[in-house]
Amino acid sequence: MHFYRTHTCGELRKSDVGTSVKLSGWLHRRRDHGGVMFIDLRDHYGLTQCVFDPDFPAFAVVERLRTESVITIEGEVVARDAELVNENLATGEIEIRVREALVQSEAAELPLPVFGEPDYPEEIRLKHRYLDLRRESLHKNMILRSQVISSIRQRMIAQGFTEYQTPILTASSPEGARDFLVPSRLHPGEFYALPQAPQQFKQLLMVSGFDRYFQIAPCFRDEDARADRSPGEFYQLDIEMSFVTQEDVFQAIEPVMRGVFEEFADWDGKGRTVPTEAFPRIPYAEAMAKYGSDKPDLRNPIELKDVTAFFEDDSKTGFGIFAKIIKGGGKVIAIPAPKATETQSRKFFDELDKWAKKEMQAPGLGYARLRAGETGAVASQDPVLKNFEAEHLAAFLEATGLEDGDGVFFSAGKAGDAYKLAGAARLKVGNELNLVEENIFRLCWIVDFPMYEYDEDAKKVDFSHNPFSMPQGGLDALEAAQKEGEAAILNLKAFQYDIVCNGIELSSGAIRNHRPDIMLKAFELAGYGPDVVEAEFGGMLNAFRYGAPPHGGIAPGVDRIVMLLADAENIRDVTLFPMNQQARDLMMGAPSPVEDKQLKELNIRIAPMAKG
Repeated sequence: MHFYRTHTCGELRKSDVGTSVKLSGWLHRRRDHGGVMFIDLRDHYGLTQCVFDPDFPAFAVVERLRTESVITIEGEVVARDAELVNENLATGEIEIRVREALVQSEAAELPLPVFGEPDYPEEIRLKHRYLDLRRESLHKNMILRSQVISSIRQRMIAQGFTEYQTPILTASSPEGARDFLVPSRLHPGEFYALPQAPQQFKQLLMVSGFDRYFQIAPCFRDEDARADRSPGEFYQLDIEMSFVTQEDVFQAIEPVMRGVFEEFADWDGKGRTVPTEAFPRIPYAEAMAKYGSDKPDLRNPIELKDVTAFFEDDSKTGFGIFAKIIKGGGKVIAIPAPKATETQSRKFFDELDKWAKKEMQAPGLGYARLRAGETGAVASQDPVLKNFEAEHLAAFLEATGLEDGDGVFFSAGKAGDAYKLAGAARLKVGNELNLVEENIFRLCWIVDFPMYEYDEDAKKVDFSHNPFSMPQGGLDALEAAQKEGEAAILNLKAFQYDIVCNGIELSSGAIRNHRPDIMLKAFELAGYGPDVVEAEFGGMLNAFRYGAPPHGGIAPGVDRIVMLLADAENIRDVTLFPMNQQARDLMMGAPSPVEDKQLKELNIRIAPMAKG
């Protein structure tokens, strides 16, 4: 017999009745009934109920122990009475009649309970993460994470990809987020950086003659925490392919993403599904116009409407506020609220206006409630639409698809601000009216991102997203736009694409700009001379000068994929040992001061903190 166990705590079934067994695990829960003691013994695999008779020595051994002590028991598998069967437990038809028990490790008084799912303060949970991870929900999430990564690996290999490992110690990058720097002992005053992503390395792999690369890559960025992003580090499915177009990337990656979501959509028995049709491909401009976001939640049926034209002439609307905004170059965006007038009180509309002012720091959110009068004509008594001329209102309703019983909200201001508020209001209204589909994963591609944008602070054209993407139309398009001027440059699109699921951006990718002449021209249009490009990106540029294949890739975020599948609200719940919101590891005490000896070896002196 094995020294610690013959079976796991999730293994025994009715067919094992009469078998002598040995189990080891944690004392999960204890109950006393008429002198007989019942404990649930837990390990990684599940729970088994164990029965301790006061006539056996094992009773005295376990009676004094706190929960979460580790014990080994020996006994016989017996069937539970029919009325005592626990159908919610895999081992619910049996229990162990314990003869002997051995204490492997006694638990001290717990700083937080493991039984159940208590809502404990983050500080306590993270400081004692090893206890927090014993809880059933978190434990299952970590198993799910491992299974998802294993599935991704298998699917990538089946698609003809090969896994390679890129360096962790690398050079600091001037692009993207803030680097984590690592001082060099051998080269005083110089620093390595932890990679924000393996971007340059994976492109250089393509230049090196490899074809289909992938890696479950750790990435490091000195960023603030938020619900869907850990501070410091995260993992992504890093992918790069040679001799591919954007369509080739889609055809290779969509089956992997679909397969993973289909495999684990119903892992917890909630009945979630993935639509069978191909992922919709939504141009960036369309996503912004319809949803006010390049990360649209397609479970929400509400679509925004640009109604600027209907408010330009205040002689037809009697509403001069919007006309004034439009004259200043602004827009008016309508957010339909289907049947809200019919189903909601005025408080609903007023509360949305208060939300816009408080949560979105906006001037407000206008609204109108629509009702059919005695003549059957739909009208509103709310200020925004109250004074519309009859024909003008009829045209407005036809254009927006609004009808009797509906409500509508209005976001007005500069185009960017108006769409930002409208996009957030769309989500808020959809949730408040229970319009969002449940138990479904709706994935889509966002395509045709703008290559450039106008930087209001710097008062110049700059890259909107990824400066190393191939512009649509290549060098010819860049040169033609340069001749036509700023407006033409801002209309240029890039071969950039995102995968979005239920309003969460899972990944971004691009076909890369592999030609030095096109790259130098692209940077020139953004105001960067060849000397800047050579100084900052000379390594990659030089590699491209020796023959670079057309290539492209993408990098889905593993943490976010698991977070969605686990139905978790915070990425901390799918990460083994996360930091807190202040980027501190409370369990290990990191970051922490180091000894002067270590600093001396690295030729580093800690400078006094600057005041103010």
